Amino acid sequence: MLPTTSDHPSASSIQVVAGLGCRRGCSQDELLDQLIHSLARHELTVDNLAGLASIAHKRNEASLHGLAEHLALELVFFAPEQLSTYQAMTTGSALTQAATGSPAVAEPCALALAARLGTSPCLLGEKTRSASATCALATFDREPA
Repeated sequence: MLPTTSDHPSASSIQVVAGLGCRRGCSQDELLDQLIHSLARHELTVDNLAGLASIAHKRNEASLHGLAEHLALELVFFAPEQLSTYQAMTTGSALTQAATGSPAVAEPCALALAARLGTSPCLLGEKTRSASATCALATFDREPA
């Protein structure tokens, strides 16, 4: 069972997005566990999620699509050049750069999606990682209607 905002009513107004990175063949369950763990660190739930993002290199990763479908959230993929603006705010690795074309995935993807959905994108703490997945959360301000 997924935790919901009824468990934490004061957190219901906070909107976040998740940037996700994963190794090829990572399971949907591992991604979901990582996402829930990341949210729980900030007393948030899946009800606070406004979207998911990853790098275009992972466009064919079934677990990412499965997770987005399971959560009924939009999944956005960003090309490495779309993430360059957000790389300075993150720590990258040569291995990730070689594999994806981007020195980091989770953090810049979260920031890029937060910027697309609103203003003032900001990482919410450090990314979390498991054996095969990474997750970073970013907050944003909704633009006035």
